[in-house]
Amino acid sequence: MSVQQVPAQFGHFEILGPIGRGGMAEVFKARVTDGPYRGRIVALKRLLPEYAKNEQYLDLFVSEADLSRMLKHPNIVEVLESGAIGDQWYMAMDYIDGRDLGAILNRCRERQILLPIDFALFLVQKLLEALDAAHKAVGPNGAPLHLVHCDVSPSNLFISKVGEIKLGDFGIAKVRAVDPTKRNGIWGKVHYASPELLRGGDVLPQADIWAAAVVLYELLTLCRPYTGESIEEIGKDILKADAPQVTWLRPEVPEAVERVLQMALHPDPEQRFHDAGTFALSLQPLYNELIGTPLAIAAVVRGLFGA
Repeated sequence: MSVQQVPAQFGHFEILGPIGRGGMAEVFKARVTDGPYRGRIVALKRLLPEYAKNEQYLDLFVSEADLSRMLKHPNIVEVLESGAIGDQWYMAMDYIDGRDLGAILNRCRERQILLPIDFALFLVQKLLEALDAAHKAVGPNGAPLHLVHCDVSPSNLFISKVGEIKLGDFGIAKVRAVDPTKRNGIWGKVHYASPELLRGGDVLPQADIWAAAVVLYELLTLCRPYTGESIEEIGKDILKADAPQVTWLRPEVPEAVERVLQMALHPDPEQRFHDAGTFALSLQPLYNELIGTPLAIAAVVRGLFGA
C-alpha cells in the first residue's frame, strides 16, 4: 500500500500524514490513541509489505527496533514501542518537528549562508555525546553491545524547531553490534566513510569519530572535505587523506578548531580521539556557550525555513 493510500487508523495509531519513504520502510506522523503513550505524536515507521515476508529484511527491521529501544539518551531518537499489527511490522519513535541537518545544509548552500561557528561546534558536540552513549551502551545482561553507528551523516541528525538535536537511524548499526569486527564493505554514505572502512578493516568507534569530523567540516564550510564524480573517486580522495584545511576555506575558524579536526580526520584510527566523549570535550571550550545553545539552533532553523 502506498503512502497516499494508507488508512487513517493503524492499530492504536491515528495516521496524520506521510513523512517519507525509504528503501524498505515508510514513515508517518501519527497520534497514539491508546496505551501508556496515549495522545503523544510519534513518527511511525512501517516495514513495506513487500519486505514483510523476506526473512532478511524482517530481521533487519526487528533488530533495529530492539537495539534502538536499548539506547536512552537526550540526543538519540527514542523508539517508544515496536511490534506487529496484523502482518505489518512497525516501530513508533520520537517525532521531531523540524528538519534534518542535510536539509539545513542544502538550504544554506542555496542561499550561500555560512552557519555560525558556535552553532557548528555545539551541534557536533551533541552528536558526539550521542555517539559516546551508543558506543558505551550495554544490553539487558550488562554486556557491551559494541555498537558503531556506521551511518553518521547530516541526513541522520535531526534538529527540531525548539532546538532539540537527535541522532537517528541505527538501521546499519545493529548489524555491527552482532560482530564488531565484521568486514563486508561500506554500509553508510561514502562521503562519510573512514579510510579503514574503505579498506575493509575492523569496524570500530573511530569510524563514527571520523564521520562526525566530516560533518563538522561540512557545517563550517558548506563543503565536503572529500569529493569526486563517482563513489570510486570519492573513495580514492578519502584514502589520500589530503582535504583542504578548513581555515583555507573559512579563515575566521580558530586554529584550535583546525587542530581538533585534523586529529579527528587522521587516516590512522589509532591517532584519532580515543572515544567520542573525548572529542566532544575538546570542542566544549572552543565555542561561546551563550551563542551555541538550543535556542540559537532553533532560531537558525526558523530563519531558514520559517516558523
